[in-house]
Amino acid sequence: MKKLLVLAVVISTMASCFDRGGRGVPTRINFAEVSQIDIGGEAAAEISTFDPSTNQLFVVNNSGSTKVDIVDFSDPSSLLLIGSIDMSIYGGGVNSVASKNGLLAVAMEAFTKTDNGSVVIFETSNLSNPIQIIPVGALPDMVTFSPNGRYIVTANEGEPNDDYTVDPEGSISIIDVDMGYSVQTAGFSAFEGQKASLMAKGYRVFGPNATLAQDTEPEYVAIDSKSQFAYVTLQENNGVAKVDLNSKTIVDIFPLGVKDHSRRGNEVDLSDRDGGINLQNWPMSAYYHPDAIVSYTVGNAEFFITANEGDARDYDGFSEEERLKDVTLDPTAFPNAAFLQEDENMGRYTITTIAGDKDGDGDLDEIFGFGGRSFTIWNTSRGVRLNDYNKLEKDVIATNPAFYDDGRSDNKGVEPESVEIGVDRGRTYLFVGLERADAVAVYELRGIGGVNLVQILETGDAPEGVLFISAGDSPNGKATLVVSSEGDGVVRVYQN
Repeated sequence: MKKLLVLAVVISTMASCFDRGGRGVPTRINFAEVSQIDIGGEAAAEISTFDPSTNQLFVVNNSGSTKVDIVDFSDPSSLLLIGSIDMSIYGGGVNSVASKNGLLAVAMEAFTKTDNGSVVIFETSNLSNPIQIIPVGALPDMVTFSPNGRYIVTANEGEPNDDYTVDPEGSISIIDVDMGYSVQTAGFSAFEGQKASLMAKGYRVFGPNATLAQDTEPEYVAIDSKSQFAYVTLQENNGVAKVDLNSKTIVDIFPLGVKDHSRRGNEVDLSDRDGGINLQNWPMSAYYHPDAIVSYTVGNAEFFITANEGDARDYDGFSEEERLKDVTLDPTAFPNAAFLQEDENMGRYTITTIAGDKDGDGDLDEIFGFGGRSFTIWNTSRGVRLNDYNKLEKDVIATNPAFYDDGRSDNKGVEPESVEIGVDRGRTYLFVGLERADAVAVYELRGIGGVNLVQILETGDAPEGVLFISAGDSPNGKATLVVSSEGDGVVRVYQN
């Protein structure tokens, strides 16, 4: 069962405010759970969004139905389920929700997931019928509004079918609210000529018989504070796309490269059969494979932060996954192959089989795995890595070793998943959602690259969505964190 970890950046005085008594002593926030509501079991509480004009929380619920649940949030300490929106007539599943300026946008995949999906838009004051149903690309996986409310953007993942006989192009749809909800869907075919140079920098294009446009799979969207550019993770491809919202075009792809786990500081636990937690260096690299992304502003400079979850393609018709013990390692590159391939060392570690054979002789000269097990701050001009925070697992273990699921050491570790930005009294906090630890790690961000651990919050089973509500928007005037847990179907509310 998945355990989602949520990464959210929140600007607030909550996580390290100063004592008001004049001593200037730093004090740390202490988020605590104030309420919860059980929406209905596994897959019942996925992504949530809040509408301050009606004090309603909208929660994606795909537990045996296709609907968006409506929660009365007028008292955050006492939640009440007041209804739901039946979305079953609009498509095969709800993947994401977002709200802004009295509007609710719902991302719907088609009844056949390889067909084009849609965004269904409601007024939050009247949820009986949608005001717009807008066609977008195949499998819209995430929807969000720009900060100024003008644009609605979807990341259309375009996953293949299980047999890998149908593989739609991944795309990004930009809906212009001010222009009568006009929509333009941008694809990646213009980058086909750059395929070789992108791959040389760590971009992955590897699906069977797929063009770059088909192989590229947009996952998650962040939009800068000026509502000029969107940054979209391309998870399986190990990249980020930059989108000009004014021209509604994709202007760049940033390949993210790999993390060298043989280097000091990049220690990792790769075995679930080694008797416990053993963080150490190994002769392998991992793709960052970011899931969620958030825009982050320092002064007038814009950055984005990724949650480096890791993901592989594993379909009936094609799979790239294999355990290290089941592949052949080059004897020159790995003279200690027998040692590495023991279960208690690297043998059970899940790797990709489509990279690493540099000379084409059928054995692996390099080892590549899935996921950075970190969060990373990048600049927005060229996608340059500024700070890769490698201490997520160490912070979890130091706080409470019971939070660390050693059974996932061989496959993506704590699995950071989501990101969110919020502002409160001039300080910046990062909430890192850890899918496999059932926890949210809270950090204070200082300047461009400063990161300080504040708190590890225990959450429900597999937190899928993390939502920050500022003190100004919160019904009781307190900065609020809402965590929706896919594994147990419970929405939990935390306040300072």
